[in-house]
Amino acid sequence: MRFFLWILSLCGVLGVGLLMPGAPVNAHHASEPFYDATKSVEAVGVVTRFVFRNPHSFLYVDTASVDGKTTSWEIEMGAAVSMSRRGWTPETILAGDQIRVVGAPSKAPGTFGMCCAELTRPNGSPITP
Repeated sequence: MRFFLWILSLCGVLGVGLLMPGAPVNAHHASEPFYDATKSVEAVGVVTRFVFRNPHSFLYVDTASVDGKTTSWEIEMGAAVSMSRRGWTPETILAGDQIRVVGAPSKAPGTFGMCCAELTRPNGSPITP
């Protein structure tokens, strides 16, 4: 009887062990510790770089104030693998493109970061892949 229970337990452990690698894993950090979702900021300017990679893509935008001072924004986006499933490519946004970005600002003092942003052309038309 003990031998039978031991074999049954072993089969159960092996069965779970064989099935687990196929189970999806969803490990990701929240943006709340880094960005303030209760606020919204806007940046209208020129794309300097679009880094299309995992685990996060980044968009870099330079804006000019009325006094001519340049502010460089870093916009955190989704993973390239997820974005590519929706049709995005590294060429969807190019350096030199005019863009308007509205999103949650970074909580880090003195930085110009943004997350969870809506991207449009300056005239309001959407940027779509």
